[in-house]
Order: sequence, then C-alpha cells, then structure tokens
Amino acid sequence: MIRLIAALCLFAGVASADKASLGTGAVLRGLDKVSGKITDIELGNGTTAEYGRLVISLGECRYPAGNPSGDAWAFVTIRDAGGTDNVFSGWMIGSAPALSALDHSRYDVWVMRCKTK
Repeated sequence: MIRLIAALCLFAGVASADKASLGTGAVLRGLDKVSGKITDIELGNGTTAEYGRLVISLGECRYPAGNPSGDAWAFVTIRDAGGTDNVFSGWMIGSAPALSALDHSRYDVWVMRCKTK
C-alpha cells in the first residue's frame, strides 16, 4: 500500500508520500451516460453513497501537501447495488481519470478534488 501511495505521489508531482496530505473526504463526479446528467458526489473518508445503481465507497483522498486545490487521488471502491462483486476498486487520479477508470456500461465516475473540512 505504501509503495502504491509513493508511486501515485510521484505521478502527481509530489516528491514523496510524506509530502502528501490526507483530506477529510472527496468530491467525485458521476455521469449517467443514458440521461446525460452529471452529479457531484461528496463523500467523507470511510463513507459510502449511492449513485444510481452504484454503491460508491471512499477509502481516503490525498493531495499535495500545502496545496489542497492541487491534484487529488482517492482510493475508491464501487459495486452494483444488487451485487456483491466490485466493478471498480483502486486509486483514481484527478488529473488522469482515464489512467484508472470505472468501466461500466451506464455510469462514469471520477475524482474531482479532496475535501479539507
């Protein structure tokens, strides 16, 4: 886990994991590809929310130390509401949403920013 965080920090332009700050949560954006409706989803670290037929859980959100408006990366787990298997589990990076993206027929979800309060 620490190696993954360090790799993400380097990718996001942060020199090391100790130069990353932990946010209190994240703002994710969801797109319903059928209706075209965009929805912002606010989650605290360790919380879960429903978005359409998806259940989205946020592990944590990190950002460059001293720059809360900088690039965000969040550990997110997503599953279909009727199922038990995850359709996505991993780190999403705000500046590179396609690098680690949800592959779902109806919904797109990506991280926008970390919350600090």
